[in-house]
Amino acid sequence: MRTASALIVFVLASTALGAAHAAPAHTNTSKGIAYRWVDEQGVVHYGDHIPPQYANQERAILNAQGVEVGHLEGEKTPEQQAADKRARQEVMKQRQHDAFLVSTYTSIKDIEALRDVRLEQLKGQRAAAEQYIESLRVRLASLQSRALGFSPYSSRADARRMPDDLAENLVRTVNELHQQSSALAANSEAATNLRSQFQADIDRYRELHSIHSQ
Repeated sequence: MRTASALIVFVLASTALGAAHAAPAHTNTSKGIAYRWVDEQGVVHYGDHIPPQYANQERAILNAQGVEVGHLEGEKTPEQQAADKRARQEVMKQRQHDAFLVSTYTSIKDIEALRDVRLEQLKGQRAAAEQYIESLRVRLASLQSRALGFSPYSSRADARRMPDDLAENLVRTVNELHQQSSALAANSEAATNLRSQFQADIDRYRELHSIHSQ
């Protein structure tokens, strides 16, 4: 009888241990809650408490039937936190812009009308810049012609040194010409970006109205 009793205890203990490993998701605790986490080797573990070394990692909360009822995020690196913050800001920015589109425009024609007004403004600015650049080129040509009569540009041995005011005008005109040329290039880029932005608004406006009409 003593041997038989010991055998029964051994069999029951072995069965319980095997069941714990075979179906860890059904772990029952006094609170009916268990956890599931993954170690550094990628092995999944179950238990009624999280080991200290895994306390800051991502884990799932399971009920007594092994069904996931909650999820705890792991501790994130500063880089991950910064990325999450940027993502939240982008979502908020998109929501605000969506609200602006829906509340500001009554149709796509409204968006196109505003686009055309902005493009016309840039076109006027471009025309004025082109006219000013042409005047700068004429001025520069005149100054350069005058500079040819002075050293070091003149071929005459007795040529006088270039007057300071002429040299200053040359430098100032060349710098202004460079600045205006850069502004003209920026104007062209602004027009391209403006078209892209308004087209994105038109596409998003269509998408929002399509969602609301469903």
